[in-house]
Amino acid sequence: MAMNGAENGDFSRFWPYGKATTIQTQHEICHDDSTPPVKAQTIYELQSLQTKKTTPTAPIIGGAQDGEKPIFCEERQKQQLQSISWSLASLTRDTGPKVVKGDPERKTAHDHHRRHHYHQHAPTISISDSDLKFTHVLYNLSPAELYEQAIKYEKGSLITSTGALATLSGAKTGRSPRDKRVVKDETTADELWWGKGSPNIEMDEHTFLINRERAVDYLCSLDKVFVNDQFLNWDPNHRIKVRIISARAYHSLFMHNMCIRPTSEELDDFGTPDFTIYNAGQFPCNRYTHYMTSSTSIDLNLARKEMVILGSQYAGEMKKGLFSIMHYLMPKHHILSLHSGCNMGREGDVALFFGLSGTGKTTLSTDPNRYLIGDDEHCWSENGVSNIEGGCYAKCVDLSEEKEPDIWNAIKFGTVLENVVVDEHTREVDYCDKSVTENTRAAYPIEYITNAKIPCAAPHPKNVILLACDAFGVLPPVSKLSFAQTMYHFISGYTALVAGTEDGIKEPQATFSACFGAAFIMYHPTKYAGMLAEKMKKHGATGWLVNTGWSGGSYGLGSRIKLAYTRKIIDMIHSGTLLKANYKRTEVFGLEIPSEVEGIPSDILDPVNTWSDKKAYKDNLLKLGSLFKKNFEGFMNYKIGSDSELAEEILAAGPIF
Repeated sequence: MAMNGAENGDFSRFWPYGKATTIQTQHEICHDDSTPPVKAQTIYELQSLQTKKTTPTAPIIGGAQDGEKPIFCEERQKQQLQSISWSLASLTRDTGPKVVKGDPERKTAHDHHRRHHYHQHAPTISISDSDLKFTHVLYNLSPAELYEQAIKYEKGSLITSTGALATLSGAKTGRSPRDKRVVKDETTADELWWGKGSPNIEMDEHTFLINRERAVDYLCSLDKVFVNDQFLNWDPNHRIKVRIISARAYHSLFMHNMCIRPTSEELDDFGTPDFTIYNAGQFPCNRYTHYMTSSTSIDLNLARKEMVILGSQYAGEMKKGLFSIMHYLMPKHHILSLHSGCNMGREGDVALFFGLSGTGKTTLSTDPNRYLIGDDEHCWSENGVSNIEGGCYAKCVDLSEEKEPDIWNAIKFGTVLENVVVDEHTREVDYCDKSVTENTRAAYPIEYITNAKIPCAAPHPKNVILLACDAFGVLPPVSKLSFAQTMYHFISGYTALVAGTEDGIKEPQATFSACFGAAFIMYHPTKYAGMLAEKMKKHGATGWLVNTGWSGGSYGLGSRIKLAYTRKIIDMIHSGTLLKANYKRTEVFGLEIPSEVEGIPSDILDPVNTWSDKKAYKDNLLKLGSLFKKNFEGFMNYKIGSDSELAEEILAAGPIF
């Protein structure tokens, strides 16, 4: 009986794509020639075909003089590596380490021929093991590349369900202000604010160099380091070039987000940085070194334009270290550096927001109806206001989409999530879980906020809003301030801690932070206050004090002022409506308060009206006033600005008993 095709082993009639390749028998090679062979002989060659080079090949702009050949990619990379080698140079040797670009784990077919490396050859009397090795430089990697590095090599790094990179900062989950040191030399001894109340704790040049050598030796001992070349300040006339050398992909991605990211053309012409950070946070300082009080040391040397980090992997140290540098450099150029939020209306009206933790600065400055200029650090120059940073560093504790939709939606691919708790299976983040720390954070590029204005610069401010969360219940919801009062409350930097914010607090406690950022300022607070007064007068800005705290009684007795009321007040400040209101003066603090505000109950505008116990109100008012006066005693002997009369005027703007 005749057999059909299937019985003969021919299944081609069931295959819709043509006749299948037959298998040769005997000694012939079995192969599938239905597709062309891949153009690679090894797995390394195949991997090299998977990605393409994007390094620009255009000459460096301005890099060639008349009659000279332009400098192309290869020469440019050599110059970059030379600059990095010099940055990593030990002060005890004439040369920097041998540096080579690329991941030491990623090999290609002709790796040793294709990689660019640099080493300055010089006569050496003695040689060490570190002199014989190459330090691989991972230069300005993209977020995707940094994800790969973090996931592969850093324990505790994982991708969350929304695409963010969750990381751990080790034993330190916050800044270490008591371990921060500034080199005191002939210049800084006279320039900076030292002594009681100052954040600047001194160290000498020799001790700094010991710690620098320790950090550099550690970084050079590694197979690879991450190098970021980036900018600070969106005002191109006053921007600063910074280089961050670190050992962790987490740190590199964090700074990629927080600093301003250069274009490829700007990177080509980057040159020598204005300031360099050596982040060796995984390696402790030597506690036997002079001035060291723990295994952590955060050291600033303004003369050398360098910062050294030892013994802390908390990324916020880099961000705030650079902020301190801006607080030092900008005033030298008559530019005011500010710890503030900033937004701009559709008509170009700009507002600055100052406030300590818990006052609502981030919430109120992030307004869907206004453009966000920045949430934390700004400069006020002759050109207007500009954001110092290229990203946002938001608190995540108890975060929800309903309360903070902008931050919630910004937590996606490219965002760094610090010390959050993640479900081991779904990778969903539990923002209410404080098992690691309450100081959970998200760092993301500012363009992740939908209404951010790019570039992050704006005209001169129209309003300067000082926020206070008054838990004593005696400050009005809104007050219009004179210039002197604005300076007084700016220097004071008041808010209140309530039970639950810190261990051991049972009743409201006043806390003061000069210029609303005492931990980061370099000069005496009166210098910044004088500059603020001059700029407000010159550009016609109005000062406001807005209380987001309690009314009708102190914390535990009264109630917190409704956020809807505060938003309404802020809206009327922006529109200029509140300037037209009728005002009366309060006792003790002498604040100008409106008699009525549309949409807000009139009785809450004057705090005394909301207290049933008038004596208790007066007692709390006098108590808070005395705390202000006591805090301000430390500033009474300093000259404020260039006008001696201004100093007397500001002192008179405080509480009067």
